Formats: sequence, C-alpha cells, structure tokens
Amino acid sequence: MTAKTLLGAAAALTALTAGAQAEPIRIAINEWTGQHISAHIAGALFEELGHEIEFVTAGAVPQIAAMMEGGIHFQPEFWTNNTGDFYDDAVASGDILVIGDLGLEPQEGWIYPPYMEELCPGLPSYEALYDCAQAFAAADTFPNGRLITYPADWGTRSSDLVELLDLPFRPVPGGSEGAMLAELQGALAAEQPLLMMMWQPHWVFAEVEMNWVEWDSAHGECDEADQTRGEACGFQQASVAKIASASFQSDFADAYALADLMNLTNDVQNALILEVDQNGRDVEEVVAEWMEANADTWQPWVTAVQ
Repeated sequence: MTAKTLLGAAAALTALTAGAQAEPIRIAINEWTGQHISAHIAGALFEELGHEIEFVTAGAVPQIAAMMEGGIHFQPEFWTNNTGDFYDDAVASGDILVIGDLGLEPQEGWIYPPYMEELCPGLPSYEALYDCAQAFAAADTFPNGRLITYPADWGTRSSDLVELLDLPFRPVPGGSEGAMLAELQGALAAEQPLLMMMWQPHWVFAEVEMNWVEWDSAHGECDEADQTRGEACGFQQASVAKIASASFQSDFADAYALADLMNLTNDVQNALILEVDQNGRDVEEVVAEWMEANADTWQPWVTAVQ
C-alpha cells in the first residue's frame, strides 16, 4: 500500500469518526419525572465529555423500536418488566445493549390509603378485594371496584392480572403520571376510595402514607401470565437497567463507558423529583443544581473515561 493510499484511508477514517461524533447523542424521554431526572443527569454527564445532546420523547415500547433503528442511543432508566418479549428479543438479537443496572431499587404494585382497611377488612391481602370491591367502586364502575392503572402506552399488566384472576374490578388507565397523582391527592384529601397501580422510587411515598396490596409468595420469579387465585404472585419486580442502541457503543465509546459508571439511588432521585413535582421547579434547573453540589460523586466517572 502506498503512502498516498495510507493517507487517503486515514483521512476517510478521520472523517467517518468526526461524522459520528458530530451527531448528537439522543436520549430517550419517557412519561414520568423520575426518568426525566435520570435522562437529564445522563445528558449533563455526556456534555462534560463535549458531546451534543438531544432528548427524544418516546413511550416504553416505541423507544425500543427507535433504539433498534438508531433513532435513540441511550435510555438510562428502563424498567425491564414493562415491555415483554419485544424487548427480550431485541436484547437477544444484539440490537439493544444492556449496559447494567442504574442503581435504583424498584417496587411496583397496587397501593391504597390506610383508611381503606376499615372499609375492606382483610387488606392488605389481595383476597380481600374479591369481597369488598364495592368499597372501591365509582359511579361508572359499580358494582365493580375502580382500579387506576398505568397510562395505556405503558402496557396492560394490571388489566391482564384483573382478567386472569377474575377480580371484580374495572381497570381505568391513567392519562399520565401527573393525572394519576392528581387523582391520588384528591382522593386522599376527601378520604375517597382509591386503588392504584404505582411504583417506587417516587416522591409521593415521602409525602403521604400508602399501603401495598400483598400477594402470594412466588415460587421463584413471579410469572405474571401464569397465576390463579390462591397462587397469585401479582407483579414481577423490575430491575432498572441502562440500555443503549448497538451504535451507541461504536459511535460514542467514551459516553458508553461513562454510562456504565453512572449510578443513581432512590434517595437521590426522590429528592430531585420532589423539587420538580412538588416545588414546581424545572428539571434542567434541579439537575444543574445537583451536578454543581455533587461533583465529588460524578467527576470521578468522567475522569475515568477521559
């Protein structure tokens, strides 16, 4: 190979690398505040490496398709039990890369206010819901109880469980996280019936007392699709993963390495969510404040990959 050929190949490689780096890192934005916090912290970290950032709003399932096509590069807070086989197949094929756990300790299930235990003896056991569904009823669901579920594009796990166990409840999808929380706060203020699918970490559990419906012990991992009354494990508990498109690792190797080091705890996220949802502050402002106050936490991650 001649020197001219070598110079040409080097120039082509440089141009290709520059082109990849000139592309912004596209980070998924989902519908809940906690994920907004995680996404913006990730964006701030990547900016420390000199990358341009673009946030892309996408639902739980559509974001997987977008990542497979390279339209989204990184999702820092993916709840692994919310999209079914589509996600598993994408991981198995190598189209989606699992970088590791974010560090959050999640819980999902049905919650209710403590005062409902007087109206529904037998709680927190799910078995009590068969006998006192009317205590949770609304005018449009009577005689069935009313169950507020996740927004429609988050999946149908609660609805599937109601059908599978033949529970006398009507699932009603929440329009958004904000709408669900507004209904929760309204019910608590008036001491009205409430049964709702919910998750933590979330600021609400630092502000109000809520109880969780309890299920039968699972034999191993809970299989949500294979349950019967008397052997109902409820919901498989998620892990919260950092996932990426295959192109993220090849095009943004330093950002990929930084994403591997990124870690958030429930306490950190809950405090920041509280600032946004309760104190009305912008996500960007809250994250910038956290970055400034916690350089001793994240700076070693950045330094390690520079």
